[in-house]
Amino acid sequence: MALSMYDVSVPVLLRGLNILSAYLDKAATFAAERNIDPAVLISARLAPDMMSLAGQVQRASDNAKGGISRLTLVKAPSFPDTETSFEELKNRIAKTVLFLQAVKPEQLEGSESRPVEMRTGIVSGTLRGDTYLLSVLIPNFFFHITTTHDILRQNGLKVGKNDYFGALEYL
Repeated sequence: MALSMYDVSVPVLLRGLNILSAYLDKAATFAAERNIDPAVLISARLAPDMMSLAGQVQRASDNAKGGISRLTLVKAPSFPDTETSFEELKNRIAKTVLFLQAVKPEQLEGSESRPVEMRTGIVSGTLRGDTYLLSVLIPNFFFHITTTHDILRQNGLKVGKNDYFGALEYL
């Protein structure tokens, strides 16, 4: 059985968003237990020229909904980048999850050959849908999850590879 564009996109993005939400739960608990102002963690960044934890969550959300929108031609919801609490960031993730859950496999049929226009500071040009998904969307999405992981780890939260993998479905 071949994997479809749906199989390698929507479930993968949903899983990543659930892992990201679990990181935020751990961070909120960590901040409460250590009497750390949550704003310290939410505004933390790995380097001065990198986005904060809030920015990483916002970009993961934007990548997930925007990427699927590009592949399905379904308009994605727009969220302002105004989240300043763990609860608000988790709400953004939840709204992104709802958007992705509404996508049906048939909406991605044929998207592997659909042209996807890219105009960012890093990528400029037109890609095939499958190239966009596998070379841009998924790696960029996981970059932001990894960076969230690293920001939390750098700030003392004990997270590791098991947190990054999340719950696995064993046979």
